[in-house]
Amino acid sequence: MDIRFLGHAAFTLTEGDAVVLIDPFLTGNPKAAVSADELNPTTILLTHGHPDHVGDAVAIAKRTGAPVMATTELAGELAEEGIETIGPNYGGSHSFDWGVAKYFPAWHDSSTPAGKANHPAGIRIEIGGAVVYHAGDTCLFSDLQLVGRAGPVDVAILPIGGHFTMDRHDAVVAADFIGAKTIIPCHYDTFPPIETDANAFATDIQNTLDATAVVLEPGASHTV
Repeated sequence: MDIRFLGHAAFTLTEGDAVVLIDPFLTGNPKAAVSADELNPTTILLTHGHPDHVGDAVAIAKRTGAPVMATTELAGELAEEGIETIGPNYGGSHSFDWGVAKYFPAWHDSSTPAGKANHPAGIRIEIGGAVVYHAGDTCLFSDLQLVGRAGPVDVAILPIGGHFTMDRHDAVVAADFIGAKTIIPCHYDTFPPIETDANAFATDIQNTLDATAVVLEPGASHTV
């Protein structure tokens, strides 16, 4: 299973014919590795409703027919755009032909594109025999320990940029809570307020935990 970093918090997970696209903020993203028109996902997953996460989801879904999974209120609003949506809430999951995606709480704020409050989330994704946890936008909070209690996590994708989310120091604690052996940082260096040292984060992970941080440049991939 191939994990490709597209910049900011956007990723694709590819296993065979399945391409799962997460938080496709590409248009207007100065770190985007691809344009929205270059992607042909079979499924789109959203962590929450902020524009730097919803991004090009509607346009991509309309072009490709890929269903969009988002938390309940956000899914309801996006469905009004004429796309197929799936809208579980915290603790809810959905089975796809490639695996399962389940929502966990994230501690953050969120609004839909129309300005309505909705729930931010992290997503536990089972695909290709591996488990990937995309934390979305969150600060450090103790319930992240429950992600690992739900079953082993192979790869945790964590924000490290600070200001809007946890910083690189808190992300080390979050990695410990989740218990994944591989950590991929995201949500950093896109804009000045979230600039940070990802290599220092990787060193802290190596020195503190029985885990490895894989720092990906936008466009680069990691194979599980």
